[in-house]
Amino acid sequence: GFSAVHRKDVRPKVKYAVIYRHRNEYPVSVMCKFFEVSRSGYYDFVNRMGKPERDTELAEKIKECQNKTDKTYGYRRVWRWLQDRNIQRNPKTVLRIMKKYGLLSEIRRHRKWVNLGQQVHKYENLLNRQFRASRPNTKWVTDISYIHTKEGVLYLSMIRDLYDNSIVAYKTATQQTINLVLDTIRLAMKKEKKRVAAELQLHSDQGFQYTSQAYFKLTQSYGITPSMSRKGNPYDNAMAENFFSILKTECIYRYKPKTFQEANDLIDRYIHFYNHERIQNKTGV
Repeated sequence: GFSAVHRKDVRPKVKYAVIYRHRNEYPVSVMCKFFEVSRSGYYDFVNRMGKPERDTELAEKIKECQNKTDKTYGYRRVWRWLQDRNIQRNPKTVLRIMKKYGLLSEIRRHRKWVNLGQQVHKYENLLNRQFRASRPNTKWVTDISYIHTKEGVLYLSMIRDLYDNSIVAYKTATQQTINLVLDTIRLAMKKEKKRVAAELQLHSDQGFQYTSQAYFKLTQSYGITPSMSRKGNPYDNAMAENFFSILKTECIYRYKPKTFQEANDLIDRYIHFYNHERIQNKTGV
């Protein structure tokens, strides 16, 4: 028995198994001292013994989360979802089990950056990659993206608030015009109905709509301060780009809308889900 196991060449694993077998007869701390192994090592061993069951149990919960969210949550968001249900596990454990049971969300794709037209007004990069806002309606970012359908391209213009990453307003059109951008701003201001003006920054890239005279005049009339990415610096407007990346991966690429109507319905549903149900990580995604 004990003396044979005590030998130096016996693997700790074997010693842990003996301690476990006799845990009701002798104090664990005394046996650990006798076998010259650490108590933390012993408890790790005990935890590992129960791991397959724990894995299966956790995998079932993660599966439930992914079913509810249409398999769109990454491991950090799943981890938050579990926390909300009082399941406290390490985020890396959640990632490991998602990999093991094939429960990972789909990988995001990136869009190409396009810049069109002549530039009339240019603005300083006031946002300067400070992607945090301490209050609502102080820092907004805006951009346009392209949704491909069998009927052609649908253009989506949106404004996102960096305070909570929510979408303040969005508009779609089948043509990329300055009006698309102006209507988005009008809708945002109408929805907010607040005196946001003096302290509100609206950040965009250098697309022709944002450098236009009409954009200049409209932002002036609301008292909005424009901020603009530097040329060739897509990361300056990363928070707008990031939302389109999420929308396309979690919605558009998966359902592949055939018509403008289908695309609009998908966008409406997704943005409602995004604003009201999708867990917002404070990491900015």
